[in-house]
Amino acid sequence: MRGLAGRSGDTLAGPGQNTIATRGLLWSTIKRLAPYLWEYRLRVGFALASLIVAKAAGVAVPLVLKDIVNDLDSDHSALIVPVALLAAYGGLRFANSLFGELRDLVFARVKQRAVRRAATTVFRHLHALSLRFHLDRQTGAVARDIERGSRGIALLLNVLLFNIIPTIVEIALVAGILIAKFRFWFAVITFCTLALYVGFTLFVTEWRTVFRRSMNDMDSRANNHAVDSLLNYETVKYFANEDYESGRYDAHLAQWENAAVKNQSSLAFLNAGQAAIIAAGTTGLMLLAAQGVAHHTMTIGDLVLVNAFLIQLFMPLHFLGFVYREIKHSLADMEKMFALLDAPIDIADAPGAGDLTITRGEVRFDHVAFSYGGQPLLDHVDFTVAPESTTAVVGPSGSGKSTVMRLLARLYDPEDGCILIDGQDIRTVTQQSLRQVIGIVPQDPVLFNDSLYANIAYGRPGASLDEVREAAELAHLGRFIAALPKGYETRVGERGLKLSGGEKQRVAIARTLLKRPRILLFDEATSALDAASERVVQEGLALLAQRRTTIVVAHRLATIQHADQILVMREGRIVERGRHRELIALGGLYAELWALQQETHRPPRTDPTPALKALGQ
Repeated sequence: MRGLAGRSGDTLAGPGQNTIATRGLLWSTIKRLAPYLWEYRLRVGFALASLIVAKAAGVAVPLVLKDIVNDLDSDHSALIVPVALLAAYGGLRFANSLFGELRDLVFARVKQRAVRRAATTVFRHLHALSLRFHLDRQTGAVARDIERGSRGIALLLNVLLFNIIPTIVEIALVAGILIAKFRFWFAVITFCTLALYVGFTLFVTEWRTVFRRSMNDMDSRANNHAVDSLLNYETVKYFANEDYESGRYDAHLAQWENAAVKNQSSLAFLNAGQAAIIAAGTTGLMLLAAQGVAHHTMTIGDLVLVNAFLIQLFMPLHFLGFVYREIKHSLADMEKMFALLDAPIDIADAPGAGDLTITRGEVRFDHVAFSYGGQPLLDHVDFTVAPESTTAVVGPSGSGKSTVMRLLARLYDPEDGCILIDGQDIRTVTQQSLRQVIGIVPQDPVLFNDSLYANIAYGRPGASLDEVREAAELAHLGRFIAALPKGYETRVGERGLKLSGGEKQRVAIARTLLKRPRILLFDEATSALDAASERVVQEGLALLAQRRTTIVVAHRLATIQHADQILVMREGRIVERGRHRELIALGGLYAELWALQQETHRPPRTDPTPALKALGQ
């Protein structure tokens, strides 16, 4: 399976190289889809049997038509009408249509289930990938890749199982009958036409694939930009950049337009070439048949048979060219989707990993080191959080506070040292069992575009309405929700944009409280709350922390004065630790941060600093 990095070479490769690559991608795709087909092997078998019957009936129709014409052309045609042959003719045509429809009916479940399973597999895989992948992903492009890839699977299954092989069989049967019943030149013209048609189709289709892939790239970029721009609607409005965003979007569409025009132009060239080849072959064969009738070596029925067989031969041949083009397009569409599926999972459960067993709730960072993108974020951090205690982590921006949270939730793995919960290395237990006992409220929570009830209940799907209300009351949401016309059924909008920052934060807190975790992580969890709401929520969290191990990343030092332990970080290291009064008395970084925050309550300066003066100018 080729990865994304190989695409630039594809545009420079010749048709032969592209054909080899296509075959490799095709076989890889078939291997991926084989389990889905095997699941419904009886349906696949019945569908294939129906297809064979339909093709056999279709090939027999011209033979019966020949006999009907010859009987009607005889001297006794006015007295004896070939009723039996006419009935057979109608029966064969009906059988051809009936068994074709049965094939489609039986195979519909197989095709749709394969599309469903493949899309679900990719979706599950995306959720299994580490935070590193998702920090770099483009959501709109990924969504479009999955959409096109799913459509490509449905088309590929149709053409592989029910078009390519049956068409080849039908061509072989028709060509064999022509060779057996008529002169040698019929076979020569037939096979020359076939060879020229197939060769022309393969060559031009390989050339056109470059335009299709370019269309896909531009389509993904345009879609990703549209999604990104709409998600950041308020920012666009604040900076009055509607025209700028529209221009960028139109630039992507302009590139897509150019690729689409080239794709359509090349398609017209391909169709015209195919039509010319078929017309030349048909004309040659009909000239031979007409000559045979003129010399009385062939009957009128033979002429009709040749004409019917030509139609039956070249129609599927034309469709074979279409099928090949669609296979190429489908493989190009699926290439990116399967590249997503091939993305390595950085954070995976260890072989034989068991569930995390919580006995006391002790958390220990044992000389943990971690870096991201070559930048050190934690430098051999070592600390212990006692069971049912509260530890606060403070420090300047970029000191590594949030990294502690992400490592404990195993969104990343440490490069050195280990993280233990009740003596168990979290890398040796399943991620599901680890995250089931951890509740996290991030600094910037993102909500689903659903109701308030659904967003809170997400913490524990299946929770009762009373339990959801209890969590909402604890997070100081009760009065707010009661004042809404639709109450808990109020939708929060995309990413919770209909709510204020404080309301979103309280919904996130309620969702985590409903989960009832043994270990609580709060990353600036009350930073967006007003003073009154923050006080009420802090009281609820204080009650909760009496029975749970709690780690709080805080910017407002006033909210963590009563923590059992405060860790002060700078540049990825713990430079101070202790309780609030101890750290104030120490006179170090914590005392400095405390003093700076106390100054924020003083009236602002009336004389601008030199920097502000320069900015004003």
